[in-house]
Amino acid sequence: MSFLVLPPELNSALMFSGAGSGPLLDAAAAWEGLASDLGTAASSFSSVTSGLAGQAWQGPASQAMAAAAAPYSGWLNAAAVQAAGAAGQARAVVSAFEAAQAATVQPVMVALNRNSLVQMVLSNWFGLNAPAIAQLEADYEAMWAQDVSAMSGYYSGASAAAARLLPAQSLQDLLAALPNLGIGNIGSANLGNGNNGSVNAGNGNTGNQNLGSGNKGSFNIGSGNSGNANFGSGNIGNDNIGFGNTGDPSTSSNPGANFGIGNTGNGNFGVGNSGNLNVGGGNTGNGNLGFGLSGSNLIGFGNAYYNSATGQFTFAGLNSGVGNFGIGNSGTNNIGFFNSGHHNVGIFNSGTNPYSANAFTNIGFGNSGFFNFGFGNSGTGNTGVGNAGIVDTGFGNSGCRTPASETAAHSTRASGIPVTQTRASEIRETQTPASGIRAT
Repeated sequence: MSFLVLPPELNSALMFSGAGSGPLLDAAAAWEGLASDLGTAASSFSSVTSGLAGQAWQGPASQAMAAAAAPYSGWLNAAAVQAAGAAGQARAVVSAFEAAQAATVQPVMVALNRNSLVQMVLSNWFGLNAPAIAQLEADYEAMWAQDVSAMSGYYSGASAAAARLLPAQSLQDLLAALPNLGIGNIGSANLGNGNNGSVNAGNGNTGNQNLGSGNKGSFNIGSGNSGNANFGSGNIGNDNIGFGNTGDPSTSSNPGANFGIGNTGNGNFGVGNSGNLNVGGGNTGNGNLGFGLSGSNLIGFGNAYYNSATGQFTFAGLNSGVGNFGIGNSGTNNIGFFNSGHHNVGIFNSGTNPYSANAFTNIGFGNSGFFNFGFGNSGTGNTGVGNAGIVDTGFGNSGCRTPASETAAHSTRASGIPVTQTRASEIRETQTPASGIRAT
């Protein structure tokens, strides 16, 4: 409710029963201390950078450092000024409060007026106390007006102080104004080369705030991730931790969240699982706990498991399926341990070849794609570790390698100067064989 309609009993009581001006004075002192610290930091920062650039460190790198440091120094100085302004406005509010409190009627005076009125009314024989009662009511109305006037002045002073406060420049605004440090970057505050976005540290990132190289998305830590907030390399999807994990968008609006290596699906914990919410290695299906299981909601190893959905135990030997050689295999024609796919050679593989029923699918450890050779690959045709793309060779790739024959004949340098590439078949050379016959 507005103080304009509150009686003096409430306005006076509220004005004198609070914490007073002490907290505002403490806030003003804190703002003044912050302003002093920021001013000192700005002076020290400018002194160090100018000293390096002007004496011990010379050249293009020094100039780039000075250009990158200048916005930080400016931000510190501006923040110091704004902190000092906040301290001044806090003290202005203190002054407004103390003036309003001094102008407010003391609560004891309001209580005395009301008690006197009650006594006069109770002893008002034959209307003899009517003049005194009228005077008490007039005094009460004056108290009401006095409190409202004091509160109005306090409101005006506090509002004016708040209006004079300027919004501080955020760190995000500062980063947006910072230059890039590197070559071929598009965006702001990138450290490295060929980044497209802002606040990336590394090379060839597309997105924002990536730490690493070759990431496509934002908030990734690692290399070759495609998605957001991945930690590791070669992951596809979001919130994966590990290498070569591939989320399944058909079963989740936020595919990913795998923890481990070479998992395909969502929410898996382990190695080479294909499906969702599996814990272990080489499982195919959903909600499995163990190794080499093929199905859903199973707990165990290979063909010895407990089905938590039906409550049944199954002990059908070391392997299930057909043509398996090893232990814990649950697919077909696998060689090794705890494979749940088909035609895999190794451990914890869960891939299946969709094109040929007789060709080997994966060779290695924890692969969940097909035609992979290595460790923890969840893509297709990869050789190496933690790849989630197609036909990649190496570590943590999530893209698709383009054959040289399909590369465009014209490309553009980072500087924007076109470069013409000519295939070897188009180069005409004049050579002289050892026989001395000139050949074209």
